Amino acid sequence: MMRKSLYILACGLATLVAFLPLVYWLADKPVNLLRLKPDLLLKNALWTLGFYTHISFGGLALLTGWPQFHGGLRNRYRRLHRYVGTIYVGAVILSAIAGLGIGWVATGGPIAASGFLLLGSIWLSTTLLSYRAIRKGQVNRHRTLMMYSYAACFGAVTLRLWMPLLMVTFGDFVTAYRIVAWLSWVPNLLVAHWLVRKRSVSA
Repeated sequence: MMRKSLYILACGLATLVAFLPLVYWLADKPVNLLRLKPDLLLKNALWTLGFYTHISFGGLALLTGWPQFHGGLRNRYRRLHRYVGTIYVGAVILSAIAGLGIGWVATGGPIAASGFLLLGSIWLSTTLLSYRAIRKGQVNRHRTLMMYSYAACFGAVTLRLWMPLLMVTFGDFVTAYRIVAWLSWVPNLLVAHWLVRKRSVSA
């Protein structure tokens, strides 16, 4: 019951965060993180394209990723699983590459930038390796790598959970953002590793 409740909670949070890019698309002026960006950067067409590509396809990845871990859906609708999985992989490729492009100028300087760039690299590489594995028929390797991929993807959710706590603790957005650039995803990957080990032991 606890495992099912946590799964439902995670799916609900992922779905909610997946639609947050609409806030940026519908706003008629810079909102949230964009308010901290210099005007010169906001007027840069290439950065703007990268930003909106990153958040939009990142939201799509969040939305299409969690149903793939539902065993009942996966086993009953295999063709749908493959179709949605292809959408997830495509969304990750676009979002991760865009994220790597804009990550160099992340708010918080080199500390935050290095955290987000490493996250983007791990997200992209585990997703591509997972796709390669399933193309070769390596189902277990595919599932393992996809767990790491979605753990990285879920960093978009945990970032938003950690930020209010870090803001209360440090009272400074930049300090909090530097920390969350790492805290948003490193524990996620550790949890994924624990789940992988647990599954391999029980198999």
